[in-house]
Amino acid sequence: MNNSLEGKIALVAGATRGAGRGIAVALGEAGATVYCTGRSSRARRSEYDRPETVEETAELVTAASGRGIPVVVDHLQADQVAALIQRIDEETGRLDVLVNDVWGGENLIEWDTPVWEHNLDGGLRMLRLAVDTHLITSHFALPILTRSPGGLVVEMTDGTREYNAEHYRLNAFYDLAKASVLRLAFSQGHELDAYGCTAVALTPGWLRSEMMLEHFGVTEENWRDADAADGHFAAISESPRFVGRAVAALAMDPHLRSRNGGSYSSGELAKEYGFTDVDGSQPDCWRYLVEVQDPGLPADATGYR
Repeated sequence: MNNSLEGKIALVAGATRGAGRGIAVALGEAGATVYCTGRSSRARRSEYDRPETVEETAELVTAASGRGIPVVVDHLQADQVAALIQRIDEETGRLDVLVNDVWGGENLIEWDTPVWEHNLDGGLRMLRLAVDTHLITSHFALPILTRSPGGLVVEMTDGTREYNAEHYRLNAFYDLAKASVLRLAFSQGHELDAYGCTAVALTPGWLRSEMMLEHFGVTEENWRDADAADGHFAAISESPRFVGRAVAALAMDPHLRSRNGGSYSSGELAKEYGFTDVDGSQPDCWRYLVEVQDPGLPADATGYR
């Protein structure tokens, strides 16, 4: 990155860990000022009860050449989001990039469980965490973002519009959550069009998040050792920085408007923009899923990274 986002203000909602952290740091690589929000701080953990904090993310942003600003926010609480946006407005007077990455539903997922058997409270909370948080944040943030043409809204989801339209995703609650975010990017794109701003949906591939690395008993340094547990993960997974660089590339694109309302993956954008993951590769996970993993073929990343 060449610091071409210097002077730009970004909000990554849900930046504590995973894709959100990777996005915040990649925007920092490009020189942006990044407000990093989430519920987990050094003072108090969220219901995830994990060690990652918004303060750590902000420090990583600053170390990457940007300016990271941590803010503890529960994006289901409208008053907290309103206060966040008021602070951004008072401190900077602008917002150039909004990344709606709030999720928080991993511990609520019941795999391949029909809707009548899935825990109802858990499923409905999953929807609130995945959809309501994004709507609440956009409600308060977009009046600032639309002040000037060129603003970018990125709706983070799991799966491209094309893939999710043809595939059942884990259970009805999860499936609806991810489809809703895809549609939210489209609808916001329609509403932003008159202001010269852009909304897109973006999905990472098989993400080497902190939780996924722990699941396979590996680290970012030796993730290929997960081959014995899951060859496909070892073959095609990507670091959170990869999808982060996709967001940074979008934010730098002078022709961004042509993508308004679209759905994209980190792998396809890497081929178009030329960025790479931290290991120099360009994993194309969604094409790999369709052509290798879903048909039940042996793990083989040849031609896919």
